[in-house]
Amino acid sequence: MSASPVYLDAATAAPLHPVARQALLAALDDGWADPARLYTQARRARLLLDAAREATAATLGVRPDELSFTPSGTTAVHAAVLGGLTGRRRVGAGLVHSVIEHSAVLHAAEKHAAGGGTTTPVPVDRLGRIDLDAWSEAVHAPGVALAVLIAASHEVGTVQPVAEAAAACADAGVPLAVDAAQVVGRAPVPAGWSVLTASAHKWGGPPGVGLLVVRKGTRWVSPWPADDRESGRTPGAVNLPGVVAAAASLRAAATDAAAEAARLAPLVDRIRARVAAEVPDVEVVGDPERRLPHLVTFSCLYVDGEALLHALDRRGFAVSSGSSCTSSTLRPSHVLEAMGVLSHGNVRISLHRETTEADVERFLAELPGIVAGLRADAGVVGL
Repeated sequence: MSASPVYLDAATAAPLHPVARQALLAALDDGWADPARLYTQARRARLLLDAAREATAATLGVRPDELSFTPSGTTAVHAAVLGGLTGRRRVGAGLVHSVIEHSAVLHAAEKHAAGGGTTTPVPVDRLGRIDLDAWSEAVHAPGVALAVLIAASHEVGTVQPVAEAAAACADAGVPLAVDAAQVVGRAPVPAGWSVLTASAHKWGGPPGVGLLVVRKGTRWVSPWPADDRESGRTPGAVNLPGVVAAAASLRAAATDAAAEAARLAPLVDRIRARVAAEVPDVEVVGDPERRLPHLVTFSCLYVDGEALLHALDRRGFAVSSGSSCTSSTLRPSHVLEAMGVLSHGNVRISLHRETTEADVERFLAELPGIVAGLRADAGVVGL
């Protein structure tokens, strides 16, 4: 076991930003009261909530009254999809989405279909990019109430053509919901959307805070029982200390985003090139150019994905997998499957503000031996 663990799974949850930690601790002292009440402590909490909303809205380039804080990114996605469909039910019950959406979208789509709605998944190419012709045809079909598109793949890093997809939606008169979880705090949010969602722990904020933005003029009706909090868009008391920490860290992350992208993209390029050159029978997946600056995914033939993740963990590397080819599900990732790429022995590396060049070099130095050892254990030799 290495003496210095290396965390390489920021796409799941980035390490807590120092600014988030400071804001969280301060807000625990001043933000514990109910901001809806009228006494002094509540008014102080209300000021914190309003300031967090205004700061977050400014970072996203939206109006404060368009933004609501939710208990998680998943809750925000469910509200975006189900609320968008409910708001347009007079138009029809059709939902269009890419085949590589996050499971939160797919589960909402399943619920919609179980209630009698229709869903149209749009295919992607081998790089994980949606087929724009198929997308345009799908959103122009009669009775489509909502379209949903992930801004960038959480599994392979491919950035989707959101502007072009949004233009097709606008031409068809269909609102577009964008899952921007991997983009917010890292890159500019593409234009043209009607509903947007994000998750604080992806940019270094605390877990348990999601963002739901509903543009003015969008037909959206809450799918939840009535509640007067957060403009009626999400029920329950807001986790105010978490919200304050999320807002502060988002501003810090967005300020540094361009510099961080310039620092991390060459490290990802190095991983892409070296893994392909130094590990036999490996496929680096996702778009090599139109991609997130911090994420790279590759698959290793003749290697069990779960065994590879455990072997890397024993050497001090915390990584994830886009593949669910493990004992829990025995199914490959729906994203990799839709792309038609190798899913066996899949590893997703996602870098963050604390990742160093030395961390990457150490990973690249140890990976070929780890893969070779697993193949030898499996009786696969001579590659």
